[in-house]
Amino acid sequence: MKRAVVLLLSVLTGATFTAAFATAAAAQGYPSRPVRILVGFAPGGGVDISARLVASKLSEYLGQQFVVENKPGAGTNIAAVEVAKSPPDGYTLFMNSPAVVINPVLYAKPPYELRDFTGVSIFAATTNLLVVPAALEVKTAQDLVRMAKAKPGVLNYSSAGPGTTQHLAGELFKLRTGTNIVHVPYKGSGPSMTALLASEVQLTFVNPVAAGGHVKAGKLRALAVTDSKRTELMPDVPTMKEAGIDGVEVSLWYALLAPAATPRDIVDKLAAAVARAAKDPTTREQLRKQGAEAVGNTSAEFNAYLKEELARWTEVVKVSGARVE
Repeated sequence: MKRAVVLLLSVLTGATFTAAFATAAAAQGYPSRPVRILVGFAPGGGVDISARLVASKLSEYLGQQFVVENKPGAGTNIAAVEVAKSPPDGYTLFMNSPAVVINPVLYAKPPYELRDFTGVSIFAATTNLLVVPAALEVKTAQDLVRMAKAKPGVLNYSSAGPGTTQHLAGELFKLRTGTNIVHVPYKGSGPSMTALLASEVQLTFVNPVAAGGHVKAGKLRALAVTDSKRTELMPDVPTMKEAGIDGVEVSLWYALLAPAATPRDIVDKLAAAVARAAKDPTTREQLRKQGAEAVGNTSAEFNAYLKEELARWTEVVKVSGARVE
């Protein structure tokens, strides 16, 4: 009997060692073929731009092509579900924003849960701007509030899709200012911005990565920053609080995620490469010029932050009453 137990323990120990060795070996040889990075937005927005920056660096550091694929739709859910159902081998990754946290609590029947993913690393972080077409007769956020109250249900705001930070920022803005503004979702920041530039909508919340050039060119007017501090890109633009509107603080991050069961060694290898990319002076300068700050944290740090974000956005969705069927 004792011999049988010892034999069983020996087999189990050997199996555990073999599995651990296989995982380490897989990570050591990873990647051995091209890697896909899915983006749930159309080209041109902050997530897409960040994905292409980090993909270029990962290709350089890890010796295989990291290819960005845009799969917009359903507030990034289409891309999210594909990644969540992909083999957890590190060859299908997901570049996203807080939408990956928001959607599971925003949608009545969410197609995935946050636990379907593991965080790799936050590549960069930025904020949102409240922007309007330069032709709109408002100079400040308070001017906009007055116009919206004078014309309830007439003004429209665009977003990159249901569940995005632009959507939730818009709903928070309405809630805190007591205004009635209609949400018009688009399939990505690019189309949302195009609609604003064409004055099809009267306002939007968008990150400096996508809006900075248009503001500098005088096509758009930035009224406020949805953060606790001003953005370095446009230091003259006040925060929401400075503009007299409390409770509208919406931060934005661009991060890499993988399917939940992806081996830890592969996740850590990717996180280290993202952190290296974030420290690259050229990359940091590219991000800085677009109003974003490089981050590059560890997987453990990112996953802890994801839990905090889930609690935060659950409260925001509840307070705003936003819901997507």
